[in-house]
Formats: sequence, structure tokens, C-alpha cells
Amino acid sequence: MISTLRGIITEKSNDVIIECNGVGYGVYVTLSDLGLLTLNQESKIYIYENIKEDTHDLFGFLSQDTKSLFEQLLSVKNVGPKSALAILDIGPANDVRLAIAGGDVKKLQTAKGVGKRAAEQIIVELRDKVGAPVGDNAENLVYRSGINQNDEALQALVSLGYTEADAHNTLQNIDSSLSTEDRIKQALKG
Repeated sequence: MISTLRGIITEKSNDVIIECNGVGYGVYVTLSDLGLLTLNQESKIYIYENIKEDTHDLFGFLSQDTKSLFEQLLSVKNVGPKSALAILDIGPANDVRLAIAGGDVKKLQTAKGVGKRAAEQIIVELRDKVGAPVGDNAENLVYRSGINQNDEALQALVSLGYTEADAHNTLQNIDSSLSTEDRIKQALKG
């Protein structure tokens, strides 16, 4: 099994050829990685081997994190290596994770060859596994990113049954210079 290749990038087109000790390996890479690889420069690429009866393809990644996400995508029924690579082409790995966790079907559909059904399947199977905040939709992620987890008023409202997003929205309209107790009282009145 090939885990990594370190060598000189001798050709770049839709894929790259990396020469290691006189042997040139053709490796499929994401568009972002393709842009970062420089001809005639030494590079290290993390490899995923796809071996079938009639093919032996190598898929390469500049980071182990992106390779891990690629492997997660492959675990979804009917997602092959070329579809997974196309999904990774829609943006950085973290953006893809946020799209999956946030249920952003439209963003996943922008990947070449990924339809609505495939995008929904990816979300259903990977939503809780990609390591990003899970939300009902992408809008929820926007609310989460601005939430101060150390806000005692927010934590009190959450303990009373508010969702983090609702508590954050309620407290956003209340003067933050007030005491925690007064902020909670005003939030409960509203």
C-alpha cells in the first residue's frame, strides 16, 4: 500500500505526475492542491489507492485532513473516488464539512456529477461524523459562529430550554453592560 509519495512534480494537467526515484506516478489531485503544486519542485503527497479489476488509480492530497474527509466521502453509498474529489473541489475541506453538517444540499450539488439525491445521502450519512457544528440548515451555522460560550446569561437561557441560536438572538437586543441577572430578566420578558 502506498501512503505517501515524495518526489519532483514533473507534469501538471488535470492530474500531476510525481517522479520518485525514476518512477513517475500519475496522481489525481483537487483543484486547490493542483494550484499549490509547483513544477520541478519536490512535494509530499498523501495517497489514497483505488484498486479495481481494471484500474489502479492514485488520489493525492497535500494534507492528511483533506485525505481523511475524502475517505469519509467514500464511505457513503454510491460515492466513488472521482465524485468525492469533485466534492472537495467546491472549496476548502472545512467549507465542505460545514456544508455537510449544515445540510447545505445546494452547495454540495455544485460539485460536478453530484445530484440532489447524492447530496442528501452524503448529508444523512456524514452530518454527525465530519467534525463540524451540526445544524438544521446553513443559517444555523452563522448563528453558532458568533455565540459567546462564556456568556452566563446565554448559558442560563439554554438551561431554561432555549436553543443556543434563540438565546443568542434574544440577548443580542439587550444591553450587554447590564448585570447577568438583569439581562436574563429582560430576555424572559421579551
